[in-house]
Amino acid sequence: MRIAARHRGGWLFSSQIDEARQHQVRINGEWVDVVQMGQGDPLVLVPGLAGGWKLLAPLASQLARHYQVTIPGLRGDRFPMGNSCVSGLGDHAADLSQLIEQLGLERPSLFGVSFGGAIALELAVEQPQRIGALIVQGVVPKFRTNLGTTIARRVLERFPLPTDNGFLNQFFNLLHGGKPEPGPLTDFVVERCWETDQGVMARRIGHLESFDVSDRLWRVDVPTLVLAGTRDSIVPPSRQRALAAEIPGARYATLEGAGHIAFLSHRVEVAQQVRRFLREISHSHC
Repeated sequence: MRIAARHRGGWLFSSQIDEARQHQVRINGEWVDVVQMGQGDPLVLVPGLAGGWKLLAPLASQLARHYQVTIPGLRGDRFPMGNSCVSGLGDHAADLSQLIEQLGLERPSLFGVSFGGAIALELAVEQPQRIGALIVQGVVPKFRTNLGTTIARRVLERFPLPTDNGFLNQFFNLLHGGKPEPGPLTDFVVERCWETDQGVMARRIGHLESFDVSDRLWRVDVPTLVLAGTRDSIVPPSRQRALAAEIPGARYATLEGAGHIAFLSHRVEVAQQVRRFLREISHSHC
């Protein structure tokens, strides 16, 4: 069946939305979405800088075959002005801790991607007792700004853009680790990312610029897996390997041919790595 271009992104997403249970939770004065799928041991997925829970839905659908998957929204997703009250990654980590408590999740496994990986790291170094295991992909303990992210932030801050801006679309395409082939996946990424307010994206880039847990990694006191796409041009795999080396007992694994959005483009492989890791640490505790 040939799918019209304007429907491709929705086609990738439609099967996941049908199985999701969505509700809202009030966190620090703002209502945020919480989406849950599946049953089993609790696994919390923390979304990235843009795209919200919908960008993680295809991966969540894979993981929900074995776990109760929870994807929390972030302040600013539903009400962009709410994000102006967030001063940094520490606030997002505190929100996440509060949400875990409100939902009654007992030491869930925590999996953060990109910006969400930074939130997960912040929580893991400050409140390791909240979680049972840590998985991150596309993150480092201290971000280095480059020309691309600086330009993107300035453009987002200063210029109102149409919801299909070529410059930002090219930036989104970098997430694939190379020029992506036109099709449902490319459309899905662009459409979901544009659902995040551009001012919120700019502020979150600013939060990453001041993020640094490099001197606190010794506090991570839970089994940890660092996943890296071999073609990640946003956060090079060598830096993600260095992150794993700094966390006591952490494991490091690569996803061949994957870019920064490995959690989406290589979601089957990511789910397999996560399941293998969680199964192994579960057996080691028996």
